[in-house]
Amino acid sequence: MTLSPSPVGRSRISGRSGRVAAVAAVAVAGLLAGTASASAGTTAAPASAGATAQALAAPDIPLANVKAHLTQFSSIAAANGGNRAHGRPGYKASIDYVKAKLDAAGFATSLQTFTTSGATGYNLIADWPGGDPNKIVMAGAHLDSVSSGAGINDNGSGSAAVLESALAVSRAQLKPDKHLRFGWWGAEELGLVGSKAYVNSLPSTERAKFAGYLNFDMIGSPNPGYFVYDDDPAIEKTFKDYFAGLGVPTEIETEGDGRSDHASFKNVGIPVGGLFTGASRTKTAAQAQKWGGTAGQAFDRCYHSSCDNTANISDTALDRNSDAVAHALWTLSAGGTTPPPTGDDYENTTPLAIPDAGAAVTSPITVSGRTGNAPATLKVSVNIKHTWRGDVVIDLLAPDGTAYRLKNSSSGDSADNIIETYTVNASSEPANGTWRLRAQDVARQDTGSLTSWKLTF
Repeated sequence: MTLSPSPVGRSRISGRSGRVAAVAAVAVAGLLAGTASASAGTTAAPASAGATAQALAAPDIPLANVKAHLTQFSSIAAANGGNRAHGRPGYKASIDYVKAKLDAAGFATSLQTFTTSGATGYNLIADWPGGDPNKIVMAGAHLDSVSSGAGINDNGSGSAAVLESALAVSRAQLKPDKHLRFGWWGAEELGLVGSKAYVNSLPSTERAKFAGYLNFDMIGSPNPGYFVYDDDPAIEKTFKDYFAGLGVPTEIETEGDGRSDHASFKNVGIPVGGLFTGASRTKTAAQAQKWGGTAGQAFDRCYHSSCDNTANISDTALDRNSDAVAHALWTLSAGGTTPPPTGDDYENTTPLAIPDAGAAVTSPITVSGRTGNAPATLKVSVNIKHTWRGDVVIDLLAPDGTAYRLKNSSSGDSADNIIETYTVNASSEPANGTWRLRAQDVARQDTGSLTSWKLTF
């Protein structure tokens, strides 16, 4: 896991803040077939959804297998200057190890090259044959370490879990409804370089085929927490339900959000989610009480250090999270029918510039043909491209002009883009009429535009 690089002009650090024998299959809205959106423009017709299918239970992922991969990564680092960093021989040897395993298991693999910091970098992409090519579920992890150590938790843990889950797909000869793809990213520690290169290489038509991207970065921390990304609701629910089945409480991941490779996908509108067990932040007393471990100590005291070796792993956390990776893959790739009903969508896809430190702009959506009031859980999905999201204030305006604040400005919120879904209690408002999204940039220097927004009743 890495901190995002700082652009010239402002100092920026991106960031917001074993196993159940049979886990109940989770019906996942939004990923099982892709929610049908309403027509573009200021007025949209509602799109209804249908029934769902259930996922088959995933197999147990053997902890011994995952740890065997970690041992290999450790040996590779030891034989190559003590690390597996970008541009160093240990990284390429790690890529070669993973690729050989996948090739032998029947995956179609490819290496993508890129150049950064004067050295060639590598991404490894592996596709499992079959499944709907227009509905891709992808799991990924960065394979590089920092130069100071072997990077066994960061991020051998995620890389090994994704690898062993992929090999489990092969052993089961899984025939998913959706197409399964796996990725191992280079130069994440230099600013998500590899995953950005991959996403940037995809035409918009290919990006639109992704049902979801799942990211696994540091999932075996020695003093672990159990954190779930709160990005795409369907992916989030899949992981939360899994851990609930184990009786393990989870928290929303905040320490690393925007600092790992899921950000590259999220920033182009691909649904994302993932797992994390903590890095340099300190475990609180309340967290130690519910998860065990040591309060007042970092989740990973060896984060970005030479002691991030094979001793720097919680077997329990690695086992649970590896099984969760497989569970999500089996669950989210299943179901060839339409998703469960989630309401009707009304969308405006007309781009609208947001002037720098200027007047507020509004984008309308006209809703008609409904009865009664709007729901208490009205969903407002917003896609704003902006180079400093903390500058932007967003309100939903009801047809009568009542304003519902969705997002305040924050000088410390330095990440790019606002791709979020907000929930508004609009039950006092008639559903029909013209709703407006109001956005205003309240600080100078960075600029952006409203790409699209959507109401889900």
